[in-house]
Amino acid sequence: MKGAVVADYIWRGFYPFDVHTSSASVASSFWDPLKTSLSSLQRRMDIFFAGRNQMDDYSSVWVVSMGHLTGLFDAPWLGIAPTRKIAMLRYAEFNRIIDGKIAETAMYFDIPHLMMQAGLTPFPPQTGEHLVQPGPMTHDGLLFGPQPAAEGEKTRDAINAMITDLGQWDSGMGLKDELRRTWHEDMMWWGPAGIGSTYTIERYAEQHSGPFRAAFADRSKTRHICRVTEGHFGGFFGWPNFTAKLAGDFMGRPATGKPGEFRVIDLYRRDGDKLAENWIFIDLLHFWKMQGVDILETAQIK
Repeated sequence: MKGAVVADYIWRGFYPFDVHTSSASVASSFWDPLKTSLSSLQRRMDIFFAGRNQMDDYSSVWVVSMGHLTGLFDAPWLGIAPTRKIAMLRYAEFNRIIDGKIAETAMYFDIPHLMMQAGLTPFPPQTGEHLVQPGPMTHDGLLFGPQPAAEGEKTRDAINAMITDLGQWDSGMGLKDELRRTWHEDMMWWGPAGIGSTYTIERYAEQHSGPFRAAFADRSKTRHICRVTEGHFGGFFGWPNFTAKLAGDFMGRPATGKPGEFRVIDLYRRDGDKLAENWIFIDLLHFWKMQGVDILETAQIK
């Protein structure tokens, strides 16, 4: 990694990895152990695009990819026992580029999804469905060549409209009507393990968005480090994106009254003037750690 990153490189990853400030630290704490555990590791990309960051007035360039890190689970990782079978760690990655080198990375990955493949039960039954998730329905997510600028602008506008509608969950509209302003009726929502995936506005409202909003209070404003689009694809990440207090039941656990951070990557596919698909990565291990529950530890004890 040393030759590919700048001297003051910063890397952000989901719990328990958090922030690292050198390529050596990232390699020794994340990549080397992962490559030892998932032998014959390969990156299977479903989405790849790049663009300028709206959050800094389009001054920085970011490259985005999403898919699965796939290998044979041959050695323990984070205390998770190996299966000697194929395993797929879903990931999404944002890289800020300066003079051909990586200056900053957000590498978010779904550890509970891997735990479930290894036979563990990190969470109670989820409201959505547990799946090894596909890429775009259109099979056109790898944007290795230039895209029409106007298409990226349309995607940016669709995402921004959705974020504006989302606000702080206080639009005054019914949830389904709010969603229909920016989403297709047959939207696909590819959520993280523990929440699961869902399909159509009606089921998304029933199986995730409604229960999620009902469980939380005192939601902060949205804070993004990067928001970028190209062609029909776009996304953003924060550290955290927002905070909220757990005021009701969530993911089968009762209210704690404690605030929690949501570190999130969201990626989108636009179709026409509305959003059609959404891939979501949430650091649920970090969120529940803030609530006093160590999911990595408790799932393995069971």
